Amino acid sequence: MASFKRLALILMTSSAGLALSACDGANDIASPGTGGNVIINNPAPTPAPSPTPTPTATLVTPAGGCPTIADPKGLTDEGTISGPTGTWRVCTLPSILSRSVTLPKLAGVLYQMKGRVDVGCDSGFTAPTSGAPLTSTTVGCTAANGFTLTSGQLTADTNVTLTIEPGVILYGGTGTSWLAVNRGNKLIANGTASQPIIFTSRDNVTGAVSDTTFGQWGGVVLMGRARVTDCGSGSTAANTCERQTEGSADPATFGGTDDSYNAGSLKYVQIRYSGYVLGANVELQALTAEGVGTGTTLDYVQSHNSSDDGMEFFGGSVRFKHYIATGADDDSLDIDTGLQGLFQYVLLVQRTGAGDALMEVDSNGNEADTPRQVTTVANFTALQSQSSSNNDANDQASILLRGNADLTLVNGLVITPNNECLRMNGSGTTPATLTARSVVLQCNATKYIGTGTYNATQVATAFGSGANNNNDSFVNSLASLFVNGANETAVTAIDPKTINAFFDTTTWIGAVRDAADNWYAGWTCNSSYAAFDNATVAGRSCTSLPTT
Repeated sequence: MASFKRLALILMTSSAGLALSACDGANDIASPGTGGNVIINNPAPTPAPSPTPTPTATLVTPAGGCPTIADPKGLTDEGTISGPTGTWRVCTLPSILSRSVTLPKLAGVLYQMKGRVDVGCDSGFTAPTSGAPLTSTTVGCTAANGFTLTSGQLTADTNVTLTIEPGVILYGGTGTSWLAVNRGNKLIANGTASQPIIFTSRDNVTGAVSDTTFGQWGGVVLMGRARVTDCGSGSTAANTCERQTEGSADPATFGGTDDSYNAGSLKYVQIRYSGYVLGANVELQALTAEGVGTGTTLDYVQSHNSSDDGMEFFGGSVRFKHYIATGADDDSLDIDTGLQGLFQYVLLVQRTGAGDALMEVDSNGNEADTPRQVTTVANFTALQSQSSSNNDANDQASILLRGNADLTLVNGLVITPNNECLRMNGSGTTPATLTARSVVLQCNATKYIGTGTYNATQVATAFGSGANNNNDSFVNSLASLFVNGANETAVTAIDPKTINAFFDTTTWIGAVRDAADNWYAGWTCNSSYAAFDNATVAGRSCTSLPTT
């Protein structure tokens, strides 16, 4: 009985299978008990996603007000300023900072320098001691300006530090605006690779600049107590030598005997459109470092379209890595008055048809002064346009070396096909000297100029093509304007650390080893003649400002 029932169940199941196999279409299923077909449709396909819209730049909106700082005079809220990147709240610095302050990075805030802004007051040739009389160099050190005095005198450095946070933008509101960091005080402007600090002009904010704009405000001036020569007062023999900042209408004095002097720190900083004429035949530049010492940190700093030099260094003992000058209207690197300088990773790019020398090196006219200028520049690439005519102006060559100066060039490229490469002017009992190691030149047919007690043959001998891995008949193979190619890689380099422990060991010539060496990218701004990375990234053009 059980077997018969099992057989009947099998037959019924088989019949049901035959009925299902007879249905038309894979999507039509007969539902028992309906007396007909129930149509079940496949779900509609998921719609194709719409194209991702191209992101648009977010315009800046102004902050509601200015932040509070520690200086009793505070920041002045001067309303708003608008440009292509949006509208900003303008917070103006006081003319003299008598207390240490921090300028915070706040969305929608720009900081304005409206004329000269002093960080502290000049505390003198040496740090004041109790009862020391104020001198002409300590103008501004008064109670009325917020400084603490004892019996009417300073008893110590005013020791004011201006700290600027990463990403902050400061601009010169007038042509004569400049930042004066006096002796006994500091500037701490440490940006980051992704958030550089920017010093610029009002027209850069409003969008009224181009790749040919320059000289719209003064610049940044660091004054220290390291040794200088070519004295404005005192003498090098008596160790009392001081100088005044070029073009300053009011005292802005530097010099002393402390070669380790610490004027602060600048890292990941851009200084744009500077170099306004402050006096007859004298101008500031992006950065002017005067008598600063080895305690001062300078690293990753770009000068862009400075009306005078890219940067100028008056005496002192400077240690600087990762310096970029684009579009200087005079010299890209100007060093003088007894500088004891060490520079590594230096990239100098001039605009077409503009600029003077790529390097001007001198202490001219005071050859008896000590210390002599002794400077070494390692791993540098110095470029003048290959498409423009000779643009070396008064210096007559791409590098001018003269006066009381000794220059060592190491692992370098001077690419200036339409100009003379090297001029040496001999003067004094011991004229300027040159030492070159692993340096290559691409010049016009003249190559060398000798003036004063030097002639062209002596200059050629000083360079020494064919010895010490030097070559004055080099043909460059640079990629992306300044990145080493096969010809550069083939040149044997020397180790700069054997010259001074400050230098990194390198095995290549030039500032940029290869395509993987991108120390210059991310924190710089781009122009039509020198693009350091993707120039289309919002806020990365020198003519624009970041929006974040």
